[in-house]
Amino acid sequence: MASDIQERIKKLIIDQRLPSGAPLPTEAELMELLGVSRNSVREALKALQAMGIVEIRHGFGTYVGPMSMAPMIEGLTFRTVAGHYRGEDSLLQLLELREAIETGLIARLAGRVPAADLVELDALVSRMEDEADDGAVRADTDRAFHTALYRGLDNLLLSEVLEAFWDSFHRVRTDLVDTQPDPKNTCRQHREILAAVRSGDAVRAEAAVRDHFGNIRTRLSSARRER
Repeated sequence: MASDIQERIKKLIIDQRLPSGAPLPTEAELMELLGVSRNSVREALKALQAMGIVEIRHGFGTYVGPMSMAPMIEGLTFRTVAGHYRGEDSLLQLLELREAIETGLIARLAGRVPAADLVELDALVSRMEDEADDGAVRADTDRAFHTALYRGLDNLLLSEVLEAFWDSFHRVRTDLVDTQPDPKNTCRQHREILAAVRSGDAVRAEAAVRDHFGNIRTRLSSARRER
């Protein structure tokens, strides 16, 4: 019953083509429209709010929510971290998902990254090289590189999935202390990705990304065996 009411409210949003922030009918109007009780309407709205589909503003009413992927991404992150600490391969599985996404998209970027983004990427690799001289490439610099690399695709879902990877990886980073990458190799790999994208060589770019992920996979597999 509750799921049926949720589906009917979602259908109402779709059928009326309501954008994020648009007001929904009041509880009383939904009761009459759907032929259900107030409690049933409230339960359905609370469930939809948890999904980001609606937003309940107490004292003001109910509105179409941001429809963000955040709840799904948070669930994915939690599943990955919890599975990792149970001894499962969940972090490796998430890595493979990210690798499949990035290798599948990198060809679209070859020769098409805006000049301003190339300047930023150059600066980030130079920062990595400075950090490598001090002993280790910072995770936030690596993260910024990948964010800038895919920014031009203007794909919010891609950005959120990549954020889920970084969040999950960050939460279990203490398990990888003994398997830190060679910072010089990390710089080399990112410099190669950038060079391939700048040259417009899609095959070279995909190979560079696979090389980068192969290195991370080796570290994860090594850490898991040690655990």
